[in-house]
Amino acid sequence: MQFKTIIEPFRIKTVESIRRTTREERLKAIEEAGFNLFLLDADNVLVDLLTDSGTGAMSAKQWGGMMQGDESYAGSKSFYKFKSAVQGITGYKHVIPTHQGRAAERILFGSVLKGGDIVPNNTHFDTTRANVEHHKAVALDIPISEARSPSVVLPFKGNIDLELLEEQLLRNKQKIPIVFVTITNNSGGGQPVSMANIRGASHICKKFSVPFFLDACRFAENAWFIKMREEGYAGKSPLEIAQELFSLADGCTMSAKKDGLANIGGFLALNDDCLAQACKNELIRTEGFPTYGGLAGYDLEAIAVGIQEVLEEDYLAYRIQSVAYFGKQLTDAGIPIVQPPGGHAVYIDATAMLPHIPVSEFPAWALSLALYVEGGIRSVEIGSVMFGQETPASMELVRLAFPRRVYTQSHVDYVSEVLRYINEHKSNIHGVRIVEQPAVLRHFSARFEPIGGSLQ
Repeated sequence: MQFKTIIEPFRIKTVESIRRTTREERLKAIEEAGFNLFLLDADNVLVDLLTDSGTGAMSAKQWGGMMQGDESYAGSKSFYKFKSAVQGITGYKHVIPTHQGRAAERILFGSVLKGGDIVPNNTHFDTTRANVEHHKAVALDIPISEARSPSVVLPFKGNIDLELLEEQLLRNKQKIPIVFVTITNNSGGGQPVSMANIRGASHICKKFSVPFFLDACRFAENAWFIKMREEGYAGKSPLEIAQELFSLADGCTMSAKKDGLANIGGFLALNDDCLAQACKNELIRTEGFPTYGGLAGYDLEAIAVGIQEVLEEDYLAYRIQSVAYFGKQLTDAGIPIVQPPGGHAVYIDATAMLPHIPVSEFPAWALSLALYVEGGIRSVEIGSVMFGQETPASMELVRLAFPRRVYTQSHVDYVSEVLRYINEHKSNIHGVRIVEQPAVLRHFSARFEPIGGSLQ
């Protein structure tokens, strides 16, 4: 008998208290934060779905490993344990630890990019785009066309458009020093990429002798979707699928704060000796020696354990089913989301939910504020505040990203209940305007005001 109740494949050993606040307290808190959820004190948040990056709960094995951390400056035992774990999954010759994924991006792009270059990707996420554009290069998003239609259901909606990729390489080969595919496609609704699509991108890049890299933050979740949805993979383990994924690329960047199940850390892994040496030189200049890369030995131990635990089938089944359960609750309530639900988050289509708010008044940002004020839930906008400084973003989404091994099904049910209430009263939600913003990555620190003067 296959029972339907989703149970967490772990027992809770330690708990952390969270504080309930009143609606009035939340109104005051968000006003003091300039109506920016990033600027809230975490103590004023009840359920924090801002990000799944570095916010997960570590296992007993990870904590036990941390107690064995070797803090030697050079050649620590913890580094070699970390390197062995990464190589066992990726197969790459060089493994360069970094303090998080954006450091790996900065080091890699600083070693390969110059002004006017183009970096094709299915969809760049915010820091990836910023690191490309910092070098006056173009972060070119070429997802399949269906990726921009939230209601369209496809098994691998995160795929890169292979025809457009080949067209770009034919036209601009001298300007394209590297090609990326992000797995899963975070900015595109957390959608997975098929093995066939990655193989196709790899073939095209080899044809033009251009390095092909993966942004592998959520490689394990992507591997699970391949196992569940792609023909020929049902009988393979997540590890075997991940190994095949990495074998098709020349290297990867990785934030271990996602599918490394760690609170900090990341790495750059690749096969090219000359590029690896250039990246190590930059690492030494800005992050640390190549056997610690800005991390403590105990961080390397945590990642070495976590990157293997994340491939356990019981964990992945629970993780993906929990997000799908939440997505179904919202769909059944008539709340429009990106379909099908992704692996780490559910993305609400704010344009469809709040048609009375024009894009110029940032409907997704307004919806995220309502979610906090009504229920104490912190989410993140992925729309024209994050990506639309020159032209509006292609979609106005609110992402509810679930930290790994942190919340239970009752938390999920609570978030669904709050969203149903908001949906019933959505005509009361008004747009916002920006009153202060930085030049780049404005969503982290911009300040806003409600149009009409108040959220009440």
